[in-house]
This record gives sequence, C-alpha cells and structure tokens, in this order.
Amino acid sequence: MAAAPPDDRCAIRAETSSCRSVTFDSSGTPCDAWYFRASDDRLANDRGRPIVVMAHGLGGTKDSGLQPFAQRLADAGLDVFAFDYRGFGSSGGAVRQRVDVADQLDDYRAALSAAAALDGVDPGRVALWGVSLSGGHVLAVAAGRTDVAAVVSMTPLVDGRAAAVTALRHHSVRTLARSAAIGLRSRVGALTGRTGTTIAVVGRPGEPAALSLDGYFEDYTGIAGPTWRNEIDADITMQLGSYRPAKQVKNVLCPVLMQIADFDRSAPPHSAAVAGFAARAEVRHYPCDHFGLYAGHRRFDAAVEHQILFLSRHLGTVQDEAAEVTAAAPEPARGRHAAPTTRR
Repeated sequence: MAAAPPDDRCAIRAETSSCRSVTFDSSGTPCDAWYFRASDDRLANDRGRPIVVMAHGLGGTKDSGLQPFAQRLADAGLDVFAFDYRGFGSSGGAVRQRVDVADQLDDYRAALSAAAALDGVDPGRVALWGVSLSGGHVLAVAAGRTDVAAVVSMTPLVDGRAAAVTALRHHSVRTLARSAAIGLRSRVGALTGRTGTTIAVVGRPGEPAALSLDGYFEDYTGIAGPTWRNEIDADITMQLGSYRPAKQVKNVLCPVLMQIADFDRSAPPHSAAVAGFAARAEVRHYPCDHFGLYAGHRRFDAAVEHQILFLSRHLGTVQDEAAEVTAAAPEPARGRHAAPTTRR
C-alpha cells in the first residue's frame, strides 16, 4: 500500500482535518482511496484511532456525495477511508463501469485490510459504511467476521427480488422490458467475448437507465463528482435480482445501524426493516426517498448525527460535550446490541 502527499482531489477540507490519497491493492489492481484523518484524538486509545471504511452505491464514485459524510465523521474523531471500486472513478481496472458484485465485495475486504494497516489506526476498531447497493455490501462483508467492529447501512438494497417487485410498481412494463433486453444482450455479449452493452446509471422517466424514477436524475447528478460517469454495463440488470445480502445478516456479529428512507422507491424499506430486525440492528427511519439523506437535503444532518452517535458509542469513549449528547440519546434496548426503532 502506498501513501501519497496531500491531494487536491480531496474535495472537502477543514482546518481540523486532513485528507490524502492512498493506493491499495485489490486482486492485483490498484484502487484509489481518500484517507481522512480524525480532527482530534478524542476516540483514540493506546492502539490508535477507530476508522470507517466507505464506498458508494450503484455506479457511484467517492467524489459523488461521500465527502460530506467523511468530513463530518472525521470532525467527530473518526478516521475515514473512502475508496473507489475497481473499474470506477480513480481506481484502476481494465474493464470500466462494470458492476461485479463479487468483485466489489472483495474490494471492500481489501480496503478493510488496507485501512486497518494504516499508521495510527486501531485495527480492532474498523467499521464498514455503505449506502444503497453498498449498504447491502457492508452487511454481506461483515457476516461471520470478527474483525469488523460496527456497520452503518444507509438506505440499503438488501433484497434484489423485492427491489424488482418495487420497480414494477414505479416503472412502465415497456421501460423495464427494454432495460432487461439490453441487460440480456450485454450478458450474452460478455459470454461470447464481445464488449458489454452499457446504459445510463440514471436517466429521466422512460429512458433506458439503471435508475429512471422521477427526480432521480436531478438527485444523482446533483451529487456527481468529476470522476463519475453516467454509464454502466447493462449486465447489472441481470445481477441485481439474485443479490440478497439480507440472507446473511443473521451472521453479522457486530453492532449495526440501519438507516431507512420510508418513502424509498429504489431500495424497498420493508426489506431493510426486516433485515435490520434479523441483524439486531439499531434502526432509524427518515421520511424521505432514496437520495434524501445526502448533503443538501433536509435529513442529512439527522442522518450523519445518528451515525456519529452510533459509531462513537461502539468504537470508543466519547469525551467532553459529545459525551453529554450521547448520554441524552435513547439507550439501546436490552439484548446484544439492538436499540429502539426511532424516527426523524
């Protein structure tokens, strides 16, 4: 793993927090990450500081909406390691813009190991953070592992079959059939050695895209960074139906924060709630759609504050004023690590 000097690509900076570019290896391919060092040592112990490993959801890059979360967590005393998957953003990879779920899970595992090895980091306090598709990834990666200290899963896609049923309610049959046909063509092309067919990550209603609900184009492009491309291998439409990380959540051994958008038209909230129960998670509800927890939306502050309280509670001892805030927060319910379902 190689660390570079401070990099201007770290788009958000503060006087109390630094950010640098870090390269790590995933199955022989160099992946690019931003390493945000905590603004202070309030959560440090004699082994180092806790760290949060994060990546984006479907077709996303780390410069597309993750920085505000990373900066707020760093300002609260947590190191953050935000990375791009192979084939996306600033990471390497000969095949670009193709979501391979198994590869992305491996990228998370490689990032976890790389983050734990950083100087000043406590390898026993590494948390995973994911959103949308990666909200399912972090649950799948954490399942059965003892080296993951906590998981934050925001507006997660945990059941591809349920997502397909939800899509039927919000899209025309013609739109879905066209996207499925493009996906099948891409799958067949890949099997016969041809280049895959691409579609847009996000489009307007009626357009062939992985996401094409009303308002989603504006929401996604509103957070898009300079490395993001509105293009993805159409094979993803064939993969997602069989992706069901909800089946693995009962094997997650660490505390989980599940953040559910109650009006989510992309990642079914009911499936997330069922998975949260199975994971014995602390569950938070927000009256918004899929993109409603990002910076610039009304629920961002509540969402990130809940993340800070949860991670501070489970990854270290909070001092001074932050301790008073944590003490005033709802206490976890009796049990392994569940907390009451709450709504903001």
